[in-house]
Amino acid sequence: MINYLIRRLLLALPVLTGVALLVFGMVRMLPGDPAEMMAGVHATEEMVEKIRRDLGLDQPLHIQFARFMGGLFQGDLGTSIRTGKPVWDEVWERFPHTMELTAASMLIATVFGMLAGIISAARPYSLFDYTSMFLALVGISAPVFWLGLMLMLLFAVKLNWLPAAGSGTLAHLVLPAFTLAAASMALIARITRSSMLEVMRQEYVITARAKGLPEKTVVLRHALRNALIPVVTIIGLRFGTLLSGAVLTETVFAWPGVGRLMVDSISARDYPVVQGVVLLLAVTFVFINLAVDLLYGVLNPRIRYD
Repeated sequence: MINYLIRRLLLALPVLTGVALLVFGMVRMLPGDPAEMMAGVHATEEMVEKIRRDLGLDQPLHIQFARFMGGLFQGDLGTSIRTGKPVWDEVWERFPHTMELTAASMLIATVFGMLAGIISAARPYSLFDYTSMFLALVGISAPVFWLGLMLMLLFAVKLNWLPAAGSGTLAHLVLPAFTLAAASMALIARITRSSMLEVMRQEYVITARAKGLPEKTVVLRHALRNALIPVVTIIGLRFGTLLSGAVLTETVFAWPGVGRLMVDSISARDYPVVQGVVLLLAVTFVFINLAVDLLYGVLNPRIRYD
């Protein structure tokens, strides 16, 4: 397993280098000049040129990229154009909030999604099965921003049970977490149901039933563990997706995470911060996928890595 781990980490280096190159090129294709935005509408051309020179934006792109990669290998993500603070400080100040929201959303999606999928597979074509799969379809189809606004309107404005926006308490976390969890919960429920139905048709499950084991034991001990690999795969992928895709939810609920930071930085053409956020999310996504791959060996002892 150690050799496999080292090999995967080495393979991650060209991936992250490609991500760095891609985001470096994309942010510089955005219309607008950071120097002009910093100088203001009444600035002279000399003032704008001086700011551009101070930021290093007057250099050719290949030199800018070389300086960016050189700083990156030294652990320096650069300095924010908008605030003048180190990018690492800007990102790390917001990242725990995004992790909190993502972890809460993933916990909700996993618990309720797997529970709905298991019950639907144990009672296929029942009223619960049809209802839960219909709600799963609605959850996958509903736009995040619309769902967030509807939950805010109902629970914050009409019922006044929960705060509409902001952070700081557990109550502030409820609405954005359920909004972000909806699509993942629906997908996990459908994948769990499909995987469980396939496993429950296997001979060893039929044999366990024939031996007179309780249905709960057959479903949870014999069927569920063998059905978990595709479920764990989708959970890992959705965790990375939620981590990088919380932009709309954080914007709707004024949640102070890296999603909002990236939106604000794109609006201000703050290249270093956008690059830092994307790279941090890419690194997190790589390690989540690696953890999921290693978990396969725990779920299925027949899987070997060396």
